[in-house]
Formats: sequence, C-alpha cells, structure tokens
Amino acid sequence: MPEGHTLHRLAREHQRLLAGHTVHASSPQGRFTDGAAMIDGRVLRSADAWGKHLFHDYGEDVTLHVHLGLYGKFTAGTGEPPEPRGALRLRLVADDVWTDLRGATACELLEPPQVDALLARLGPDPLRPRSDPEVAWRRLSRSRVVIAALLMDQSVLAGIGNVYRAEILFRHRVDPFAPGRSIDHELWQRMWADLVVLMRAGVRSGRIVTVDGEYRPRRRGPLTREESVFVYRRTGEPCRVCGTPVRTQVLVGRNLFWCPNCQRP
Repeated sequence: MPEGHTLHRLAREHQRLLAGHTVHASSPQGRFTDGAAMIDGRVLRSADAWGKHLFHDYGEDVTLHVHLGLYGKFTAGTGEPPEPRGALRLRLVADDVWTDLRGATACELLEPPQVDALLARLGPDPLRPRSDPEVAWRRLSRSRVVIAALLMDQSVLAGIGNVYRAEILFRHRVDPFAPGRSIDHELWQRMWADLVVLMRAGVRSGRIVTVDGEYRPRRRGPLTREESVFVYRRTGEPCRVCGTPVRTQVLVGRNLFWCPNCQRP
C-alpha cells in the first residue's frame, strides 16, 4: 500500500499540473460516472494530502477524495491521452496534461462535513507542518497495544505504512512488541523527528531510503530497494548492524520485520 510520502508527492504534482486549470473529468470504467460529471468543467482550486488520503478542492463544497489502498495508482502524461483501457476509474485532463486513476479503494465526492469527519478520525501526519506529535503521544502513552500495531493505526499516526513502521522501530532500537505506554516521551520525540526527515526525503525522491551513515553501501549510483532499508523484507538476511538474521511475523494483517538482537525487549 502506498505510504504517506506517495500521497503528498501526488498532491504536489497535481497542484503543479492541474491547480488553477479547468479540469475535464470522465470515468471510462463507469464506476464514477456521476462524480466525474459533477467536477467536469470545474477549476481545481488545490490538491492536498493528509496521511494516505488525497483531496482535490473544486469549490462550491465539492471535494474529490481518493484513497489508493493496496492497488490504486495514478499515471500521468502530456499531449493527447491514450485510448482508455481496462478498469480506468477516473481520467482528469487539463490543457495538455492528463492523469488516470485505477484500482483505488476510494474515489468519491465529499461535502465539507464529510471531509471534516474523515480528518477527525486521522492522527497527526509527520508531513504536515502544523501536525502535533503530542496528539499521537497521548494515544500511545495510554495504550497497552504493542507499538508496532499502534504505528499502523491511522487514528494514532497518519501516513505510516509497513515500511516506515519497520524501519523507524529499527532505527531507534525499539522492541516492536513493547506496549505503547512503555515508550517514553523523549524517545517518541526522536522517532517523530526522524519520521519527518525520512518522509520528507521520500516526497522529494519518490522512494523510501532509511539506510544512512556507515551502513550505506559505498558505491556510485542509486541504491537498490534491498540496499535502501535496514530490515523491511529482509527476512533471514543478516542485520546490517549486528549480523543477526532478520525475523518476520504477521501483525495486524501485515508482515512485521525486525532484528531480535538490536530490538530486544
């Protein structure tokens, strides 16, 4: 599932390419025909993201909400858009720019009260400048739920997915099975600050890179996906720090990855 940096990157792209322009919308697949008709011919005022949610503001109390889920994806291009094929949920065209949406979990129009209700369910987003980490801290510090599960709870912290979860816990040597209330305030502040740095870098580059310092491969060229992380999807591989084989276990429906030595209780 795309994590928060992907949605913020998309919001920036849509803001740059579409905002201020009259947008022509269609739903070749037919599943969003009525919604597309409501925004067709409107000017996109702004594109924004909160956590894993993307919002387009078309004014007159009309907001397009997209949640990509596991399989959703935007593609974009310039010039004449290609002939629609397959399950193309939404096509937006502005001047010589087009963008297509496929496979999203949610593609819907919301009124202001619905937008407010959705945002009220989300925790702070490390990529939003005015997000308050203390809101997440208050929820963490009262919970007996393990920290690895809490970090995936979008009502606690918005935008964190499986990769950032595994990597932030490893970078701070946190036992993923420790209850949230065992994480002290100073540690949480360091984790939040680290997430801000890592996720902002993800927005700029379009990928997640958490390996740094002496553990970063010393060679030219971009890192491979496996080289970019400490533990994520490295089951059985030696930990980059201590050499202990990385372990995995299903937690809240997703595979958790950790080093049993560096992250011991």
